[in-house]
Amino acid sequence: MTDQRWFHPRGALARDGWETVVDGTIDGWEHTGLRVARIEAGQELALESGTEKLVVPLAGSFAVRVSEGGADDEVELAGRPSVFDGPTDVLYLSAAATGVLTGSGRVAVASSPTDEVFPTRRIPASDIPVELRGAGASSRQVHNFGTPQALDAARFIVCEVITPAENWSSYPPHKHDEQEPGRESRLEEIYYFETAPSRVGGESGTSEASFGLFSTYSSPAGSIDIDARVRTGDVALVPYGYHGPAVAPPGYDLYYLNVMAGPDAERVWLISDDPGHAWVRETWEGQELDTRLPYENKEG
Repeated sequence: MTDQRWFHPRGALARDGWETVVDGTIDGWEHTGLRVARIEAGQELALESGTEKLVVPLAGSFAVRVSEGGADDEVELAGRPSVFDGPTDVLYLSAAATGVLTGSGRVAVASSPTDEVFPTRRIPASDIPVELRGAGASSRQVHNFGTPQALDAARFIVCEVITPAENWSSYPPHKHDEQEPGRESRLEEIYYFETAPSRVGGESGTSEASFGLFSTYSSPAGSIDIDARVRTGDVALVPYGYHGPAVAPPGYDLYYLNVMAGPDAERVWLISDDPGHAWVRETWEGQELDTRLPYENKEG
């Protein structure tokens, strides 16, 4: 049975005008946060100081009125039609900044508590590093807008992954729950999911029927068990343990936003594959990348 402590269907974490709120009020959760909302024209949502934040448009366009150091500024985020339409503008807000979020559509705000202040900055979609990872049925597309290589930040590592129908991602199963310098780092992780009929061959599908699959299981660091059918708005929390695969079934594409941070001094993503499945990586050699990728904005 899926561990309900760590898996939350859409709306189960609703609070204060947000559809989803993940923060330190969840028992056993400490280093990362996530807020997701659907905003209508004229609506405003406040972004408080005390955490570094990354504003990620999921569908639609937004503006953020930023207040920091006695100065005010308004930042426009062009957004995108959906998470399956390529990268989007994102906005990093320092821990010293507050903001007011407006616009129309669905938006996510990743966060991590910190006193360190790094520069607030907008990253346009054209500057987002797009990585095509894996091969064959393990091909996926990664937008690395909040990784150490792309963003100066205090604690968190944030990226999003698009897995086309019939493909597997977050695979082989891996973990990052022990500190082994140069080999593995300690990072709790949030998975926020969206699903949709596939951009290639999914014309007869519906958003309501679309789904994906996600799994976690225990490691020496702790006991966890998630075997879930995931849909748009669902959230999985991974405090420890092996996680993966995330599977997009025939006919449906799968998206997830990852937010990671932990207690280690170094901001780095180092993982250990499950030894029983690590050999799978070798099978990618000689395979072609899925020709459906990259997914790009059809309107832009």
